[in-house]
Amino acid sequence: MGQPWSAEHVVSQQLARQLINEQFPELEVTHLQELGEGFDNTVFVVNDRYVFRFPRRAIAADLLKMENRILPQLVPYLPVEIPEPIFIGKSSSLYPWPFTGYRLVSGKTPGTLTNQTRLKSIKPLAEFLRALHHFPIQKAKELSLPYDPLHRLDIAKRKQQLEAHIGQIKSMGLWNDHSVLDLYVSSIRPINYKNREVFVHGDLHFRNLLVNDEGILFGVIDWGDAHIGHPAVDLAIVYSFLPPEGRALFYEIYGHVDDETKKLAQFRAVYTSVILLLYSYDLGDIQMIEAAKESLKLALTEHVQ
Repeated sequence: MGQPWSAEHVVSQQLARQLINEQFPELEVTHLQELGEGFDNTVFVVNDRYVFRFPRRAIAADLLKMENRILPQLVPYLPVEIPEPIFIGKSSSLYPWPFTGYRLVSGKTPGTLTNQTRLKSIKPLAEFLRALHHFPIQKAKELSLPYDPLHRLDIAKRKQQLEAHIGQIKSMGLWNDHSVLDLYVSSIRPINYKNREVFVHGDLHFRNLLVNDEGILFGVIDWGDAHIGHPAVDLAIVYSFLPPEGRALFYEIYGHVDDETKKLAQFRAVYTSVILLLYSYDLGDIQMIEAAKESLKLALTEHVQ
């Protein structure tokens, strides 16, 4: 059985150039470079000004359509840079799904960082999530933003999956301190949380953050998992990205969060970090492996602050 990130269709540089030239002749592609790939899309930088994303799976094509609806509404609302759709490509005989071109958001994914550098992102991260989670929910519904179809915070369902994934990283030799992982998993209990309705990014981890040359949060990308849901889904980033000594200040800026939500957020942080560790190993990306390990180490910090 393939991995959940296995591609159904991969766009080559040659095909990307052909599709862009045919559908957007006014663009005059002079330079095209593959930026990378994720679970859902293959990404190219065009003329050092635009980013084009081509779905790798059918499900990603639907997510891309949703992004094209919501991102123009979010651009003026948020205090960090996010992609703005400009070129909306259509399916054709060459490629079965729509694709999108955005204005390039400068910055780079953070990778490994010192704790001191991470602390510099507390304010922009808290202000970003405070603004996003206060986006008018009625407007989100009018944009047909879905509810969480994956039950991301269903601990009763996800704990068994997490245990299986942890077994994999142990057998692969990706994590040495088994006792810390085992202790955390044994402490997990289902949480009967109260449903909340806020606009959430849905997939907030180090791969979807952009930082400037000083390592400070500058932008947030990959909005295909955005939905109406519980803020803990996004607050996972507090535990997988910020060191424990910075979390209290984050919540001072973001606003009050109850202990139940913090525990849900930590669970989501651990779960996502384990998945990213397996994904980076499958890709053979050494830098991403180290960044995922760093995220997991932060997420497993004993005290949820």
